[in-house]
Amino acid sequence: MTPAAPAPTGGSNRGVLYAFSAYLLWGVLPIYFLQLAPTGPFEVVAWRIILAFVFCLLLLTVLRTWKAFLAIVRQPRLMALTALAGVLIYVNWQTYLFGALTGHVIETSLGYFINPIVTVLLGVIVLRERLRVIPWIAIGLAVVAVAVIVIGYGAFPWIALTLAFSFGFYGLVKKQIGPAVDAVSGLTLESMWLLPVAVIQLFFVANLTGITLGTAGVLHTVLLLLAGAVTAVPLLLFASGARRVPLTVIGLLQFVAPIIQFAIGVWVLGEPMTIERWIGFALVWIALAMLSVDSVIASRRNRRVVADVVEPV
Repeated sequence: MTPAAPAPTGGSNRGVLYAFSAYLLWGVLPIYFLQLAPTGPFEVVAWRIILAFVFCLLLLTVLRTWKAFLAIVRQPRLMALTALAGVLIYVNWQTYLFGALTGHVIETSLGYFINPIVTVLLGVIVLRERLRVIPWIAIGLAVVAVAVIVIGYGAFPWIALTLAFSFGFYGLVKKQIGPAVDAVSGLTLESMWLLPVAVIQLFFVANLTGITLGTAGVLHTVLLLLAGAVTAVPLLLFASGARRVPLTVIGLLQFVAPIIQFAIGVWVLGEPMTIERWIGFALVWIALAMLSVDSVIASRRNRRVVADVVEPV
C-alpha cells in the first residue's frame, strides 16, 4: 500500500493559529468583562445570550448556511442535545461572570485548569473508558489540591468546580452531537433555548437595580453590545482550529487561557494568593503536566502502531 501524502503544513499552521487565538481571547476575557461595570453578572449574561443569538443569525445569513441549520432543527435528538448543551453553557457563563466580576478571577482560572482532569474523569464514569496509571495519579493529585485549598484556605472552591464540571459535561454533550451540528448552528440553537432565561433575568434586573445598557456612557454601551461577538468569535476560531490540528495539540493549547487568567488575577488585579492556594495550584499544574506528557506519549505510540500495520508497496 502506498503511504498517504503528508498533509500540507499550511492548514496545520493555520489551525494552531486559530486555536491559539481562541484561547488567547478567552484568557483576556476578565479584562473585557471588568470594563462593563456597573453592569452586574446577571445582566451581562442576559445580553450575552441575546446578542450572541443575533450575531449567529447574521452569520447564518452571511455564510448562507440556513439550509444546514434548518436540517438540524428537523431532528428531535439533536434539538434535545443542543438544549442540554445550552443549559450547561448557561451555568458556565453565569458562574464565570459572577467570579470575574466579584474578585475571583484566580478561582475561575483554577476551574479551567481542573477542567481537563474532569474531562478525563467523566470519560471513565460516563463513557466507561479505561485509563492508564498516570491519568489516575493526575486525578488523585487534583482531589488533593482541592482538599488543600478547602482545608488551608478555609473556603470551598465552588466557582472553580462548577466551571470545571459544567464545561466538562458541556464537552461530553458536544461529543455526543459530533460533527452533525456545526459551530455556528450549535451556538445559534444553544442561545435560542436560553432566550427565555435571558428575558426573565432582564425583567428581574430592571425591577431590582435597573438596566444599565445605554445609561453609563457611549463606550460602555458599545462594549456591552459587543458581548455577542465576544462570545461567538472565540468559539468559531476554536472550531476552525480543532478541525485542522491533532487533539494533542489542542490539549496543550487549552492551558493558554487559564494561565492568562491566573496572571491577570495575581499581577493585574492583585487578588490574594496564600501559601495554601500556591500549593493547591502547584498540585494541579503537576497533574496537568503528567496528563500532557501521557497524552503525547500515547499519541506517538498510536501513530507508530498505525505505521506498523501499513503494508509496504
